[in-house]
Formats: sequence, C-alpha cells, structure tokens
Amino acid sequence: MSVARTTASSRQIARGLAGAVLLAAIWELSARGFNLPAYVLPSVSSIIGGMVQNAGTLAEAARFTGLEALAGYAIGCLIGIGVAVIASMLPGARSIIVPFATAINSVPVVAYSPLVLLWFGVGMASKIVMVAVAVSFTVFLSTIAGLDRVDRRSVDLIRSFGASRVAILWRLRLPTALPLIIAGMRVSTVRSVIVAIVTEMLGAYGGLGWVIYQAVLQIDFVQVWSAIIVASAISLIFFGAISLVERRYVFWK
Repeated sequence: MSVARTTASSRQIARGLAGAVLLAAIWELSARGFNLPAYVLPSVSSIIGGMVQNAGTLAEAARFTGLEALAGYAIGCLIGIGVAVIASMLPGARSIIVPFATAINSVPVVAYSPLVLLWFGVGMASKIVMVAVAVSFTVFLSTIAGLDRVDRRSVDLIRSFGASRVAILWRLRLPTALPLIIAGMRVSTVRSVIVAIVTEMLGAYGGLGWVIYQAVLQIDFVQVWSAIIVASAISLIFFGAISLVERRYVFWK
C-alpha cells in the first residue's frame, strides 16, 4: 500500500512539474513572440534574471512573510479547533459562538487590516493577528462539522461503558473529525500566505507584500512578478507539507 501510494505521489509531482514547465514555455514564447511590454507580461527569463539579481532581498522578504504566515497559521488552528471543541461540548455556548464567528467572517478579513495595524502597529504582530483571524474561522467550521458527523449510536455505546465526555471526545469524536480538521487546515495554508501579503501591502517594514508595493511604486513589474512567484512557492510548500501530514496520519481516510 505504501509503495503504491509513493508511486502515485511521484507521478503526481512529475505531472505537476511537467505542467509548470509547459506553462513557463508558453509564457516565454507569448511574451517574446507578441513583444509584450513588461507591465503587461514580462518574459519568464527576465523574471528569473530579476530573481537572481535580487535574491537577497527576496529571500529576506520570504523569510519575513513565511514567519508571519506560519505563526498566524498555528495560532489560528489552535483557536479554531479549541473554540469548535467548546461549542460542540457546550450546546449553550454554541448558540453564541457560531453566530458571533459568522458575523465576524461575513466581513472580508482585509477590512479589519486598518484597525489591526492601528492596534498592533506595522510590525510582524499585526500580520500574525490577521492571519490567525483568517485561519481560525476556516478551521473552526471544518472542525465543528467533523465533530458533528460522529455516529450517535457509537457515542451511546462508548458511554454505556462508563466513558466520560472528555474520553468520548478524545477517543471517538476527534478521530472521527480528524479528516475534516486536516482538510480545513490544508485549505487555510494558502489563505494564510495571501492574508499576510495583503496586510504587508497596507503597512509593513518588510515581507513580500512590502516588496510588491515598493516595486509597483517604482514601476518595476519584473520585481512584482518575482515576488509573486516566490509567494506562490511558499504557498505550494506549505500546502504540500500539510498534505504530507494528512497522508501520514489520516491514513484511514
């Protein structure tokens, strides 16, 4: 089973790399063949040259954004899972938590950026808070949906053997909910990087969002695309890491 799974993963990676190479070739030929200006679509070769030339700046910006996204992601996951567990175990609290969380999430997360920047400053803390807010609701919804899908007869059976509510949660409800929890965490990886970059563009001392904003002011569209590609790479690595955890620990899925 593990050999077949490894082979399937290798084929999937190979197909992804082949697709990326094909897209890059079409991009390069289109940009050069139609003589497109850089502000419309710079060539892949010019973007790669810009990335090499500004490797130090991009690496530092990627480290800055990656730390913000990772810290906010971890905090958001803990908050989302913790609040979902409380809501599932306390029906009275659920009737308050769910409408409150829905009301907060009904407004685009970016709309909170000016307030968060005012409260926490333009440093790393404000970006971590924004990422945590964005991630926590997604993980909360997936966790509470997973906790609700447990078979009631299984709960009654384990309770008949004297299991407490905590034991039922730990031994039955959380294992049942784990596939949906991991799915929510996987979806949130990309969202965490996006929110961190957008918040950086509104106010920051560093990061890929700050690099993009400065490059736009300087009309350096090659640098803009370089930062975008680096951000995409971070998102793919993050997404792949959580997918690897999912395949490793949610094997029964």
